[in-house]
Amino acid sequence: MKQATDEKKQTILIVDDAATNREFLIAMLEDDYRILEASGGSEAMKILREHSSEIDLMLLDIVMPGVDGFEVLAMMNDCGIIEDLPVIMISSEKEPSTIERAYKMHVTDYIDRPFNAFIIRRRIVNTLNLHAKHRRLKYIITNLVYEKEKNNTMMVNILSHIVEFRNGESGMHVLNISAITTLLLQCLVKKTDRYHLSQDDISLIIIASALHDIGKIGIPGKILNKPGRFTPEEFEIMKTHTTIGDQILRNIPLYAQEPLVQVARMICRSHHERYDGRGYPDGLKGDDIPIGAQVVALADVYDALTSERCYKKAFSHEKAYQMILNGECGAFSELLLDCLTDIHQDIIRELNTQSGVQRPTKLLENLVSDLMEYNEFTDLVYPLKQIRKEHEKESFFAERAEELRFDYDSRTSIVILSAWGAKLLGTDKTVHNMLESHLQVMNEPHVKALSEHFHSASAEAPDVEEDVELIINDKLMSGKLSARTLWSDEEVPRYIGVFGKVTDLKPVENR
Repeated sequence: MKQATDEKKQTILIVDDAATNREFLIAMLEDDYRILEASGGSEAMKILREHSSEIDLMLLDIVMPGVDGFEVLAMMNDCGIIEDLPVIMISSEKEPSTIERAYKMHVTDYIDRPFNAFIIRRRIVNTLNLHAKHRRLKYIITNLVYEKEKNNTMMVNILSHIVEFRNGESGMHVLNISAITTLLLQCLVKKTDRYHLSQDDISLIIIASALHDIGKIGIPGKILNKPGRFTPEEFEIMKTHTTIGDQILRNIPLYAQEPLVQVARMICRSHHERYDGRGYPDGLKGDDIPIGAQVVALADVYDALTSERCYKKAFSHEKAYQMILNGECGAFSELLLDCLTDIHQDIIRELNTQSGVQRPTKLLENLVSDLMEYNEFTDLVYPLKQIRKEHEKESFFAERAEELRFDYDSRTSIVILSAWGAKLLGTDKTVHNMLESHLQVMNEPHVKALSEHFHSASAEAPDVEEDVELIINDKLMSGKLSARTLWSDEEVPRYIGVFGKVTDLKPVENR
């Protein structure tokens, strides 16, 4: 394996069983590229499995003893490597069927022997430039999709929080509902395929669960926040929040037919139905109740029992769990009760982590300002003003705290810095290509060690505390890192990011 010394060069893997062919290509390319070489398909596959992310282009021969070029391509297609690593076939095979087969296996280009040095160089440059543009476009699209999903979720949570604040609740209810709904659905799809829930279906139910009580915005405040028991007449009015929510979403211009709105309508209307048919508003029974509404209903009851309200104290998690199993708080399918039993301890852990979740501030502030223009929301104004004041206080201290706060998403390699941190580092608050940025403020071995530390954390033990050294304005600074790693909701959780802060920054004495 031959390697150029300049680590900034793009890397080309040359795979050919003929040493003379490899030597010819290396001599032609080594001044401009970092070269890796493999003498056969088996060696190439080993290098790809271990170092594919480091390789920018592969030159691959077809006819080789043992594992040939087509078998290498098959492995790359099976593993998805071919999507991110362009391949140029180099071969003396000129049969149209062979060339066609190579292109069907997603090679980028095909060069036949004898080699022409100018053509090879030109095609390599063209391929690398084209792939760089493809990666950039893919990054832009991924970032746009991520931002759209994030903003949609934020807006849904903002609207649902407004209902909570009007309802005198803590503001954590929708976050808890989302967390419990997620755990229930994950357990449900492992137990049965009865409901044919795809990952997209599950995602829509989780997001839409935040809107389950949006209809309460149409219930008079004196009923909504009554500390005592409802009269029969008041209860009938209270029950209409299900149909009001359905109606609000049904009448939204432009978006009424969107899948998210459709799912949210279903949950709004049916999350107070009971499995025994004694619920409202439609008296649905059994699996005539949409499964999304069944799951949200169970999550809603569980969180209502364990949360303090104006009319009750909070029950313990164990007490709430037993009350639900005993049928004291509604009727649910045996399957969902089995799921609740399976995830009982997970719910306790998950809800305990919710206290650190930050809510959207700027969007909430804008929305509050808009709402204050309308008389029909006058009973919302006072609590919303109080919330805005609290956000303003939090923002005031956060912007002035001498802490390098950060929020890193590994899927997009984007980090968001606090205002003080961005000013300290001399950069924008939003930083792209985080690995390169890290290398500017931290020694490479330290970056790798810290990355390994983050990856070695877990969903069960996500917190990381560590001393760090940063290079700031050409000066070496030491500080204390406090961070929480973020993990996916998959069966085997996957590291997806980290947020935290660096404090106590001090110059490091000369060593």
